[in-house]
Amino acid sequence: MKKITSILGASALTAIAATSASAGGIDRSGQGIGILFEQGRMIELSFGHVSPSVSGNDLAMFGGGASGDVVDDFTQLSLGYKYDINDSLSFALIIDQPFGAEVSYAPSSVALGGTAADADATAVTGLLRYKMGNGFSVHGGVRYQKSKANVDLRGAAYGPLNGYSVDLEADAGIGYVVGVAYERPDIALRVALTYHSAVKHKFNTLETLNGAPIGPMSITNVKTPQSVNLDFQTGIAADTLIFGQIRWADWSEFRLDPAVFTGLAGDGLISLDDTTTFTIGVGRRFNDNWSGAFSVSYEKKGNPLVSPLAPTTGRLGATLAAVYTNGNMKVTTGINYTKLGDANPETGTPDTARAEFRDNKAFGVGIKVGYRF
Repeated sequence: MKKITSILGASALTAIAATSASAGGIDRSGQGIGILFEQGRMIELSFGHVSPSVSGNDLAMFGGGASGDVVDDFTQLSLGYKYDINDSLSFALIIDQPFGAEVSYAPSSVALGGTAADADATAVTGLLRYKMGNGFSVHGGVRYQKSKANVDLRGAAYGPLNGYSVDLEADAGIGYVVGVAYERPDIALRVALTYHSAVKHKFNTLETLNGAPIGPMSITNVKTPQSVNLDFQTGIAADTLIFGQIRWADWSEFRLDPAVFTGLAGDGLISLDDTTTFTIGVGRRFNDNWSGAFSVSYEKKGNPLVSPLAPTTGRLGATLAAVYTNGNMKVTTGINYTKLGDANPETGTPDTARAEFRDNKAFGVGIKVGYRF
């Protein structure tokens, strides 16, 4: 079963993560570290494009106007490099975009028309892996993350705060990664448990109402969430393996509480539920050059009352991937379809539904090119 592992590869099995990771949501890359388990020295470049279709209507009290397609298409890029220092110690450098959001409501929505958010984060992670023997290894490292965001609140649902905007200037923070793994190459078995710490940001913040400042520049403390990934794979027959992942992200600790807004509204701009995402799949080697994989991902629905800036909850998706290997080069391509859970965007304290979003979805495509040298 070593052959199927070398053809598919640890990172190839999740190469299309960018096309499915919380499609239409904020958690994007899945923070995979699969390249660390590749054999030899390798470089990988990944590209993913996700096209969500997320729309709904105002509740009847606001006239039932259409929201438009509120979540913009987005592109994911990542770069990875892995190098064996010696037989026991290896190093990997990963650049990815773990979190992001591009949301905008059409003017036809009386409740939320004009509401928008634009946020992104780029991370650089350096990792070391040490093989302890008997199949066990430990890994860990440091993550540097740079983030920024701006939010506009518009529409009747915000009452006197209609016209509020906040700009969070770019800020960098440091986090860490630790994990442990167990492997049995004779049956293509690998189980890896990885913890990603939260990253704390202190954003210089400007708040305005209808374009006029409503307070001095301030500091807004934000933590992007800690998370745990449990990745596994094992051979089940000649040229066939199963693989999967369980990912937990501590989104309930992610808060956006600008000083003036929180004082006026009595609550922060956004609050989210923790998420646990399950992925299971099967990989198959067809010949020396071609392999394929199929996987299904599931995330349980949370509270249907959601932030207008993240207007879905839960998902069910399927990914189909093909892997072509020729000499030292490996190319993985894939396509994903995800059904997004129904939700009701809310504002106010207590939470009050302002719109309803139903029957939404997302499509994604991805490609990863790896070269071993």
